[in-house]
Amino acid sequence: MTDTVWAPDGSNLVVHADNAEFLPSLPDGAFTLIYVDPPFNTGRVQKRQETRMVLNTDGDGDRVGFKGRSYDTIKGALHRYDDAFSDYWSFLEPRLVEAWRLLADDGTLYLHLDYREVHYAKVMLDAIFGRECFLNEIIWAYDYGARAKYRWPTKHDNILVYVKNPAKYHFDNAEV
Repeated sequence: MTDTVWAPDGSNLVVHADNAEFLPSLPDGAFTLIYVDPPFNTGRVQKRQETRMVLNTDGDGDRVGFKGRSYDTIKGALHRYDDAFSDYWSFLEPRLVEAWRLLADDGTLYLHLDYREVHYAKVMLDAIFGRECFLNEIIWAYDYGARAKYRWPTKHDNILVYVKNPAKYHFDNAEV
């Protein structure tokens, strides 16, 4: 296990680690908001290419930016992971239990999934938090992607919203 390197009154911190190993080092009830965006269990290898843009002073870059400035695209590391789990819930459940532990009494959890796993996640979160702690489901609709030929297209993701204590959570619609 990792020693605690975070403190509520400390500066912001980005940790590159397996969260299942790092989360237990954090103190109980330390967070008022937790956003979880796990792998979606698509059954495919996911790839992400790091890129950065560098100003091209000759004007013949491969991209055009603000005020017509020319930029070259510099490709960095290619990250990939196998987004297929034989037992997805043995992967996700301990992380959700940790999220519950880490939430302050007035805390809110946002769990971002898609159609493949969201229904199972709702049942699991009902068991961890209690059904009375389910606040809402946000549908994140988008209008991009290919047209499906053999089934209805998927044009949204799901974000389940749970609160640690329904009598104490904070919501300010002006901030949203």
